[in-house]
Amino acid sequence: MATSSPRVAKAFLRYASPFSKLRTIPVFGGLLRKTSRALVALDTLVWVQIEQGPGAGLWVCVNARTGRHVLRGEAEPRVQEALMEHLQPGMTFYDLGANIGFFSLLAGRFVGPTGHLCVFEPDPVMFERLRLNLARNGIQAIAERKAVWSQTTEVPFACADVTISCDRGLGHVATDCDLTESVIRVEGISLDDFCNSHQTPDFIKCDVEGAEYEVFRGASEVLRRAHPTIVCEMHSTENHFALTRYFLDLGYRCSLLGENHVLAVFN
Repeated sequence: MATSSPRVAKAFLRYASPFSKLRTIPVFGGLLRKTSRALVALDTLVWVQIEQGPGAGLWVCVNARTGRHVLRGEAEPRVQEALMEHLQPGMTFYDLGANIGFFSLLAGRFVGPTGHLCVFEPDPVMFERLRLNLARNGIQAIAERKAVWSQTTEVPFACADVTISCDRGLGHVATDCDLTESVIRVEGISLDDFCNSHQTPDFIKCDVEGAEYEVFRGASEVLRRAHPTIVCEMHSTENHFALTRYFLDLGYRCSLLGENHVLAVFN
């Protein structure tokens, strides 16, 4: 965690966004960017409580540069609505590609102490933040530093460049096997294998940066047996078409949540 003053970081988080357009002004914009980075480094983290929405009052450790939507409770509102509508106390929630755990925290609130959470995040830096966020809110979860995949095997994982994605949310399984300094080896797990020894999900949220078809190809038995409700972010037109057809063939009905997410509910 960077050592910028927490007070300065919180002020930047709350007030910097309205001035972002000024950064496009020649010369002045460059000076503004240098000044802001001097005050608040790219990796500056700060603890805040979500201000509104279903997550209001939950503590979350956010990046001072990118966490404004989380602070305001505005992150992915259609996905939040789907969780509110479909999750009930006692259910089991799976978060695939949990990142900092915003949706895991919401789900923990909705399923309550009788429910169960299984959360997966392969990026080691984000996994630690995920664990911190869960612990700060007293939410129990099975947390796995693994990439959910079509089979249980080691996979190459490309960590996101922090200068491009402060919250490292663009990390993905490196299917081209172009091993660079940003690629690490992580344990991959299929949901079918994982559920052989864990409770099957009632609801799956999936955001895996392009690996969504491979993820659900490795969950065919879970989908046929448990029929969990699914919210999946689609990262390509090809995956959107293929995965929607896959869900339909398994007896699901699908609808759009905004531009990028699909809600699949078993008929």
